Amino acid sequence: MPAGRRCYLDHAASAPMRPEVAPACMAAVRTGNPSALHSAGRNARSVLEDARESVAAALGAESSEVLFTSGGSEANSIALLCSRLSGTAPAVMVGAVEHPSVIQVAKTRPGASILPVDRDGVVELETVRQAIDAGAGLLSLQLVNNETGTLQLVREVVQLARPAGVLVHTDAVQGPGHVPTHFDELGVDLMSISAHKFGGPVGVGALLARREVELAAWGLGGGQERQVRSGTPPTMLAAGMAVALHQATAELPSESIRLASLRGLLVDRLRASVDGVFVNGGDHVSPAICNVTFTGTRADDVLLLLDQRGYDCSTGSACRAGLHQPSEVLLAMGRSLAEASSSIRFSFGPSTQRSDIDSLLDELPVVVSTARAALNWHIGMK
Repeated sequence: MPAGRRCYLDHAASAPMRPEVAPACMAAVRTGNPSALHSAGRNARSVLEDARESVAAALGAESSEVLFTSGGSEANSIALLCSRLSGTAPAVMVGAVEHPSVIQVAKTRPGASILPVDRDGVVELETVRQAIDAGAGLLSLQLVNNETGTLQLVREVVQLARPAGVLVHTDAVQGPGHVPTHFDELGVDLMSISAHKFGGPVGVGALLARREVELAAWGLGGGQERQVRSGTPPTMLAAGMAVALHQATAELPSESIRLASLRGLLVDRLRASVDGVFVNGGDHVSPAICNVTFTGTRADDVLLLLDQRGYDCSTGSACRAGLHQPSEVLLAMGRSLAEASSSIRFSFGPSTQRSDIDSLLDELPVVVSTARAALNWHIGMK
């Protein structure tokens, strides 16, 4: 990597903001409160509702089904905590590899259960059938896993759940711009997205909720978002999110092919040049995420060595307040503690180029060798 240049390979944590977004935000910044009745307020309401309609159109939903939130974590929390479930089937059941905002929230609801996954991180359909028979009222499964890129069988789960009257929520935060993310075609009842994952501004997201899904109020206030989420809506951020989502959706057909090619290049050449490498997530994964176990290393060592050389990547979810622990996702997939502690996530986006992958591949053999030597020295000193 040339001196002073950095290669950003952590798009799953936060994608660089698209150039079209800042002008869209600035165009909305002078508007008033969208709940006000004067001209400035009506102007703000128009901007907000235009953004809502744009988001709905990009995701295959009705505008009345889009609730703006502060991001994906809040959208997940509202979906799991505020959905009114039937008294005879009140249990919330979630996959074992879900984002912390789902796993932790599910545990606060009485009768919640964590559904096991297979070696690729997929909740098998027989497991779903058993959950429905056991009294599930709501099932929550990611569209794309944020650490491994694994795709869940969301459409098939909906087909099992709907006849039983079970609601299905999907955390689709890693979907837009990378895999098809269409609310109506997926058939889910609730879906979460977050703008900064597809090049929008940080601090805004949305929960898509079918009109027939009853949601309790999320806190007290004016009930601005469908009487669920109170507070002055983020007009400026919503406008930026709509622009970013429109662009990401338009680029999806070509971008998914391009990213799949880059991911394939990384996987093939890495396997050929470095011993003891395992790629996690199976065959059905997002083209934008590649999770690799480098056996005999500590992930933190690999991460810091790459950082010194100008590469930004991750050891897993970025929602852990900067504290690295063995990946709970990989542990749930049956990996050992050592394997879950030696895995790195590379994630790609519009700014990722072939030259970035080539230069990374040039560095990785030395980085992994150095990290293994460091671990051996550490073990020898004990």
